[in-house]
Amino acid sequence: MFSTNQYELVDFGGGRKLERFGRLLLDRPSPAARKFTRTRSDVWTTAHARFQKISRSRGEWKRQPGVESRWPCQFGPIQVELRTTPSGQIGVFPEQWENWNWLAGQLAKSEPGIRVLNLFAYTGVSSLIAARCGAQVVHLDAASNVVAWARDNAQLSGLGQQPIRWIVEDVQKFARREHKRGNQYDAIILDPPSFGHGPKGQQWHLENHLPALLQDCLALTAGAPRFVLLTCHTSGVDAAQLTEALQRAGIPAGGCLESTALALTTNGGRRLASGVVARWAKRTETVGNQDWVRKDPLP
Repeated sequence: MFSTNQYELVDFGGGRKLERFGRLLLDRPSPAARKFTRTRSDVWTTAHARFQKISRSRGEWKRQPGVESRWPCQFGPIQVELRTTPSGQIGVFPEQWENWNWLAGQLAKSEPGIRVLNLFAYTGVSSLIAARCGAQVVHLDAASNVVAWARDNAQLSGLGQQPIRWIVEDVQKFARREHKRGNQYDAIILDPPSFGHGPKGQQWHLENHLPALLQDCLALTAGAPRFVLLTCHTSGVDAAQLTEALQRAGIPAGGCLESTALALTTNGGRRLASGVVARWAKRTETVGNQDWVRKDPLP
């Protein structure tokens, strides 16, 4: 797991969470923390920045004097630039750490050059891990500023010259077009939001659109993926529902399908629910890759 100079969930309660990212301590809303009571009230006033919503989708940060709005942070061998954004997000979801390790482990079993499609790819940590492990990556998100951010992170991580295609496109449109063109992939990563829209206003609603997208994704692997990594942060969606969604989409029966809740944990052992994941992998010998190291050294 993280060392505390990378990330720490310090406390949570009353609908908020207090987290340390690198050198900064941040106070942000967390719906999952509404029913909990804070246990370290003394440290909340020391936060370097506090986010407060002013509308459903936007808010503002109150920073202590001299606190920057951008700063570097290291996650294993991947370095990213974190930013205080109007949505309250900062560019990384630390509960994905378990999935990043799983992803690297799957890639350690594969020959270099397998094709990985990362949809709703955000600022690119999963894409960069895949590239570092020797994969050819297609990184797709509907927001051009987020894709530009991911490219910046690739440069920071020394992966700017790795085979990553950076695409700004509507996910559903892209998947259908790739299928028509006969393009195929070996593995799929996707972290769909509850609601969203494409670059030209195309609508996304998880409940309505995820089933067809999963079918399209599996078609892009010719029904024989190496692995599929599906995460979700939508309230009311549990791990069993993600498993069922993959099964209904036609995930091969011969692989290993697992699903679980994601959580962040304080040093004192308190757990804060942080989404769910379903992971499918072709059955092979288990290989760990905790350090996310390529089989061939980077140049």
